Amino acid sequence: MEVIKEDKNTKFSFNKLMDIISGIFIPIINVLMAAAVLKGILMILISTGMLSEADGIYRILYTLADSFFYYLPVFLAYTAAKKIGADHFTAILIALALLHPNIMEAFESGAGLEIFGLPVKQVTYASSVIPILLAIILLHFVEKPLDRYLPGAIKGFLKPLISIIIVTPIAFLVFGPVGTIIGDALAHAYALLYNFSPMLAGVCLGFVWQPMVVIGLQWGMVPVIINNLAVYGMDTILPMLGPGVFAQAGAAAAVSIMAKDKKLKSIGISSSITAILGTTEPVLFSISVPYKTPMLAACISGAIGGGIVGHFQSRAVSLAFPSLITMVVYMGEGFTAFLVSCILSFIIAFGLMFVFRFKEKNILEEEVAE
Repeated sequence: MEVIKEDKNTKFSFNKLMDIISGIFIPIINVLMAAAVLKGILMILISTGMLSEADGIYRILYTLADSFFYYLPVFLAYTAAKKIGADHFTAILIALALLHPNIMEAFESGAGLEIFGLPVKQVTYASSVIPILLAIILLHFVEKPLDRYLPGAIKGFLKPLISIIIVTPIAFLVFGPVGTIIGDALAHAYALLYNFSPMLAGVCLGFVWQPMVVIGLQWGMVPVIINNLAVYGMDTILPMLGPGVFAQAGAAAAVSIMAKDKKLKSIGISSSITAILGTTEPVLFSISVPYKTPMLAACISGAIGGGIVGHFQSRAVSLAFPSLITMVVYMGEGFTAFLVSCILSFIIAFGLMFVFRFKEKNILEEEVAE
């Protein structure tokens, strides 16, 4: 089990928070993308009449794709427990309790729930992020003294028993409502900016998204995106990220042409391809950050493309970060504008690199020396 090593002399930092958030989401990102793409493909097949919602194959495949998002708290319970050092299976059990049908039946019947005379607020835990993350953090701190003081002979069963008895009621009484408040606040803050000016929202998000990826801040937006999809059935944040992704690909492609060093040319070509496929980290850490002007070119291009996406109010119907292989998720209102903005951002970033230029240096050798 991967456990974060504690250093009593090391204070909690923003970078540590971002490391924890990224460590929770990165392990499930490939499955997430697969489920989202499958959902998008099914939507296309339904809209074109190739499948019907009554077809058995559609219902099975849709259930398969939707299960990931419905049971997202279970996946997050496992990755969060692994990242912060809590027991994996205890964490999963708490997540399953939040999603158990008996809980929803109690609310739907009108009976409601009480714990020690305190009313439990009705909360939708399916596809939620914040309640389970808070619960696993608490689980970590509950388990620490139990690990230390419980006798070894009874620790095996008594530690998870005490842990779930303490954590689960608090999750229902506190973390569920708190998660709802935080999620609603983030969603409303973004909605205020978007409602004020969708184009301005697109320009801002398109400009800052890739620098956010560099420091790991992008994972902080995932709960907002998930909340938008859960509440509204669609999200307008994801399409605004696409131009910045393709802009990185354009900047890397320009570097592959402009560079004299064969290694840098090869890096430019390969990282441009991976960016088009949705992974910009190779571009960011091998080209954009070290050489700086590619980052500037990509940010400017991303802002222009993001403004276009915002103006035409493009949207995504499932959680899948923009790439060539996830286009199906964006095939709805504003898809043409989204596609044009991505292509345009690639071209603009490519052209800006020939204006900004860059001072070629052997980054690889410098890193090896360090």
